[in-house]
Amino acid sequence: MLYLCRMNKWKIHGALAAANLIYGANYSIAKAVMPEYIRPFGFIFARVVFGTMLFWLFNVLIRNGEKVERKDLPLLALCGLLGVAANQLLFFSGLNLTSPINASLITTIMPLILLPIAAVQLKERITARKVTGVILGLSGAALLISNKNTISLQNSQLAGDLMIFLNATAFSFYLVLVKPLMQKYKAQTVIKWVFFFGMIVVVPFGWEDFMAVSWGQLPANAWMAILYVVLFTTFFAYLLNTWALKYMSSSVVAIYAYMQPVFATMIAVWIGQDSFTLEKSMYSLLIFAGVYLVTRPAGAQKIALRKNDV
Repeated sequence: MLYLCRMNKWKIHGALAAANLIYGANYSIAKAVMPEYIRPFGFIFARVVFGTMLFWLFNVLIRNGEKVERKDLPLLALCGLLGVAANQLLFFSGLNLTSPINASLITTIMPLILLPIAAVQLKERITARKVTGVILGLSGAALLISNKNTISLQNSQLAGDLMIFLNATAFSFYLVLVKPLMQKYKAQTVIKWVFFFGMIVVVPFGWEDFMAVSWGQLPANAWMAILYVVLFTTFFAYLLNTWALKYMSSSVVAIYAYMQPVFATMIAVWIGQDSFTLEKSMYSLLIFAGVYLVTRPAGAQKIALRKNDV
């Protein structure tokens, strides 16, 4: 029994690590097509519309006929607004106005935003160990990201910085609000409805940019990058994160975001865009230590998986 509990725990942590590995690779891959071949809102349109189709098709293929209660539809709509529409539209709009370094650093404050929200809404305990882990992870991520560039505080970028902050805040609220739904329904049921409602908001913003793309003239590498973003960054990453959220606290899911700069650096080193130094390895260790402190269960806490879940 203890062996099965440990296996389940590693499956969940593996899902979170895989999702953030996908996000880490996304920085290098998405850069190959945006904005040269497709503008940001057009890319978001493609991600959300085709992602929604994939989630609904996935539910058909696995014969998941689970119904949601009518009373839960408003909360699912709010989660779609915050976790899909606002999350992606605010991030890309902010990134267009500010620098990548500013955006990366601001995004790392998400676990700090989430802690008090989860404490009030979900009654998650704010322990000294958890706070220490968040601070360690934040420090490591900030040092790792800022090691590559310098931070810019120009007035023209303040609006972009604010949008990135609102993006992190919106996603923090999403992680908290979607948690009760994850306790009630299967992960695949929740995510298909969250994306459906998010798509309704995204379509008016992205339609024009999406239609402006010269699809017949896209080179093979652009098609591969778009396919990666839709299939992996959107479908698999969201599904893995949502499934893990059923069994882990919102703060644990959020702290894994600190792994993204580590994975992004490792991938950049692998493809020859960056070099790995002693400093970067130390910053990465800070992140790993922070993740460990936040994710280490208190006492004899165990994770029980429902047999009928993915």
